[in-house]
Amino acid sequence: MIRSGNFSLGVNLLTILTRKVAEALDEDFDIEVVEMHHRHKVDAPSGTALMLGEAAAEGRGQCLKDIRDAAREGITGERERGHIGFSALRGGDVIGEHEVVFAGAGERLSLKHISNDRMLYARGAVKAAIWGHHQKPGQYSMMDVLGMG
Repeated sequence: MIRSGNFSLGVNLLTILTRKVAEALDEDFDIEVVEMHHRHKVDAPSGTALMLGEAAAEGRGQCLKDIRDAAREGITGERERGHIGFSALRGGDVIGEHEVVFAGAGERLSLKHISNDRMLYARGAVKAAIWGHHQKPGQYSMMDVLGMG
């Protein structure tokens, strides 16, 4: 069985990069996960955004539920050091855009994936199925499929 919150190859690579960057940068860099989807999407943040947040938290040796900041509104006070923020945008026919921003003093690093075609999820699922066909029974992830598990 191959489990993944998203079968896009690009999103899974973004997840790996997010974890690696979070490992490399300390809490002097704030982390924000920004995502946008079509106007009909009913959940926020998306499962993929949460997957990216989990990767960032893991990179810092933390549990996301302990350092997650949901959408902000009103007078929220100063951002808490080490927390991971989420922003969810909805509009139009956007299939999916996910960006992880690492914001430090004087510099900012952004990692971004844009989905323009829903077929990319099918291509990833087919790649996973072909890869999985040659494996011993067990549980695998897209990281295994990509050779980075």
